[in-house]
Amino acid sequence: MSESKTPTPTPAGDTYKGWVFKWTNYIKGYQRRWFVLSNGLLSYYRTQAEMGHTCRGTINLATASITVDDACNFVISNGGAQTYHLKASCEVERQRWITALELAKAKAARMQAESDDSGDDFPAPREVAGSQISEVQSAMRTLGSKVEDLSTCNDLISKHGSALQRSLSELDSLRLTGEAGEKIRQVTERATLFRITSNAMINACREFLTLAQTHSKRWQKALQAEREQRVRLEETLEQLAKQHNHLERAFRGAAQANTSADNKGPAAPGKGEASDEDDDNEFFDAMEEAPEFITVPAEPHFHKRSSSNVSGFNSEIGADDQSLNEEPLAMNQESSSQDLVPLKKRRTRIPDKPNYSLNLWSIMKNCIGKELSKIPMPVNFNEPISMLQRLSEDLEYHELLDKAAKCHSSLEQMCYVAAFSVSSYSTTVHRTGKPFNPLLGETFELDRRRESGYRSLCEQVSHHPPAAAHHVISERGWTLRQEITVASKFRGKYLSIMPLGTIHAIFEKSNNHYTWKKVNTTVHNIIVGKLWIDQSGEIDVVNHTTGDRCHLKFAPYSYFSRDVARKVTGVVMDKDGKAHYVLSGTWDEKMEFSRVMQSSRGGENGTEGKQKTVYQTLKAREVWRRNPLPEGAESMYYFTTLALTLNEPEEGVAPTDSRLRPDQRLMEAGRWDEANAEKQRLEEKQRSARREREREAASQRTSSQTEEAVDEDSLTDPSLKSVSHDNYQARWFEHCEDRVSGEQVHIYKGGYWETKDRGNWEGCPDIF
Repeated sequence: MSESKTPTPTPAGDTYKGWVFKWTNYIKGYQRRWFVLSNGLLSYYRTQAEMGHTCRGTINLATASITVDDACNFVISNGGAQTYHLKASCEVERQRWITALELAKAKAARMQAESDDSGDDFPAPREVAGSQISEVQSAMRTLGSKVEDLSTCNDLISKHGSALQRSLSELDSLRLTGEAGEKIRQVTERATLFRITSNAMINACREFLTLAQTHSKRWQKALQAEREQRVRLEETLEQLAKQHNHLERAFRGAAQANTSADNKGPAAPGKGEASDEDDDNEFFDAMEEAPEFITVPAEPHFHKRSSSNVSGFNSEIGADDQSLNEEPLAMNQESSSQDLVPLKKRRTRIPDKPNYSLNLWSIMKNCIGKELSKIPMPVNFNEPISMLQRLSEDLEYHELLDKAAKCHSSLEQMCYVAAFSVSSYSTTVHRTGKPFNPLLGETFELDRRRESGYRSLCEQVSHHPPAAAHHVISERGWTLRQEITVASKFRGKYLSIMPLGTIHAIFEKSNNHYTWKKVNTTVHNIIVGKLWIDQSGEIDVVNHTTGDRCHLKFAPYSYFSRDVARKVTGVVMDKDGKAHYVLSGTWDEKMEFSRVMQSSRGGENGTEGKQKTVYQTLKAREVWRRNPLPEGAESMYYFTTLALTLNEPEEGVAPTDSRLRPDQRLMEAGRWDEANAEKQRLEEKQRSARREREREAASQRTSSQTEEAVDEDSLTDPSLKSVSHDNYQARWFEHCEDRVSGEQVHIYKGGYWETKDRGNWEGCPDIF
């Protein structure tokens, strides 16, 4: 069946054909394919008849690697862009193919080298592999580094040559006679020759620099043009493949309908190649490098709303899907009595960002390796909003939690909670400004009961390390709390921001308690180029009540990846590890979910030895989409509609509220010089308050030690044996151990909103 149709391989360049088994996917395994080796290109077809019109794939052997797995299996990989796992019928047949492939590869590499040396400055191959682009860019970076070194040497030679000439001129002016004068004249002549040679070398370096810069730009344009052309070709090929697949399925459907009408019953699928043609999901070859799992459309009978059990799912599928697609929530019934009172009109604009010039490197060069929170930064790098207000921006899509509170299924509820955890990053796409570090004791309230049914409170509970506690209570049946500590490091070219802390979401009706952590944020091109932000890492959303879990993966941006940028994927599983929903989308645009009907797990012989799970799912539905930015957002720090209202002045807030912070208020008004001076004043005031607390703590330690020397019973009292160096205590939050995570956190102890109603803020510190 797999016998080669040709004799012993002929030299590479001549055509060599034959049947080889190719790995397709975990459902179908190895399938017989017709392979043709010609002119350094290995192509395959489903049948010999397809050679005239449909090629299923081609790999260029000039840049490919050929490895042998065992007696019959071998792998061909083209720099990570394409990988074929093949199996011959026997070891002799495999050796014939290996010999032919190696000869073809050697000849193709030789021909490519000759083509490169033929004088063509900019070869434009039809397909540029990812590894080739990487090598060219690496060479360009190395060239740029060497050019910078030459430029530095240029400056040093000019400087020291001029100094040497001045010194020799001074010696010559002494008018020494005899042997000393002769030596000085010799040295002067040699120095003159050295300077002439150095100037020639410097001029050559300048010419080299100009030439290298010119060619670098041309190479970059050529590479970009090739990449864009490749993307267009891939998109066109993908569209053609989809159209071809649809035509095949339509033809098969018509043929099966005719056969069923003639035979009064369904036609049974044939064997071998015929059964291979009947598979509706026959384009797995393009998806072989999916990192974790593959989703395919479920069989048609899964879409029927019947009461029969299908793969462990019963008729509740219909009810769950309907609840997931319910209309937007109406206003809470309790607020119906307030309908006659008009809602407060929020502002929709702030003053435009002024254009201030600043020498970035003069500030950043002393910051490498330091903790960002300990560096005095001017407001030029900030946005007129505090970290407490940025935390409150997590509530931009609070309606996801509103819908989750109404869900009857915990797995369905998990989809909304997972989407909410992703939605908080959508506001960071263009937000390259740094929020203000809150002062110790600073607070921020966000009362949206009438509009959205919730109210939120944040407080800066620690300064070193900086930590903020956040508590949200909603009248629609959910509570959100978190304590976030931000660790950040400046690495020269990029800034890494690592949020530490756990986020909790509790729902009253079901008593479900969810927790998750934030992923890392990276700000690129700190010194040179346009700033851009990426989110990468993994999130595990855990339901501690039922044991359900959702694993989300934020893929880091890659220039050579064929996936959509900012991609997020996830799977919702129950406590037994059974998948129920698949989530996919991007953290800056939207998230979709699909209900899993069936799943199958493959072996260890996938790409890079990783297991892949194939999920058969229903049609994907949208669970979250980013709100559009307001008009003119690019001149207003790219604030969202909610962010524009956060710093809006309000009456009755605590005297420690971020809205009252003077340097932040001055920056929003565009008075940055005054804001910088005010920022320094506030920071010095905070340092003075800290020193005062440390003195009080030291005096308390001294008195406790005196009492300990007098009263031996005090040795049993731990509160007297260890007193903190800084006896600061948060005003609205209590430091305790979290019962779910076991972490030491600050939890809201109550009293803020009652104090606001009374209008008595006597216990608040004076921080502004």
